[in-house]
Amino acid sequence: MTAASAKSGGRAGETRSDVPSYTKLVLFLCAVLTAGFAIGLLNPPGQWYSTLSKPPANPPNYVFAPVWSVVYVVIAIAGWRVWEHENNRTGKAIWAGQMALNFAWSPVFFTLHSTRGALVIIIAMLATILAFVARQWSRDRWSALLFAPYVVWVSFATFLNASIVLLNP
Repeated sequence: MTAASAKSGGRAGETRSDVPSYTKLVLFLCAVLTAGFAIGLLNPPGQWYSTLSKPPANPPNYVFAPVWSVVYVVIAIAGWRVWEHENNRTGKAIWAGQMALNFAWSPVFFTLHSTRGALVIIIAMLATILAFVARQWSRDRWSALLFAPYVVWVSFATFLNASIVLLNP
């Protein structure tokens, strides 16, 4: 343990802030869930979505909100874990990038009615999520594992988006 880490009460490379860790976790949870719910409320599926041809695997609309709620919780916990380690700038940047893409998808798909634009976004989002998992696997395996449900859900959502593009030329 270095003098700096001994002074901060943590391991080498970590710093201690005045805000308790559990408070940061609650802030991450509130911020991610609030933003996710706001994006959903501001960009509802609406009549346009109901008229689209969808693949047989498309779940009913009521499934999306609870699934995204759980996914947003694990995204927030993983983000909090990354932000607890100051020397992980790349992990922080990748986490923030996937959040930006996540929040961009609904307005492009549901509000702008751009299924193709949304497909580009969700493919980039899936790639960024996978990059986060790969980056975190050796640094913080829990953060990487927390993203497993996210990988599965966004992979499925990518399939749905691509199917909608193909079924609605």
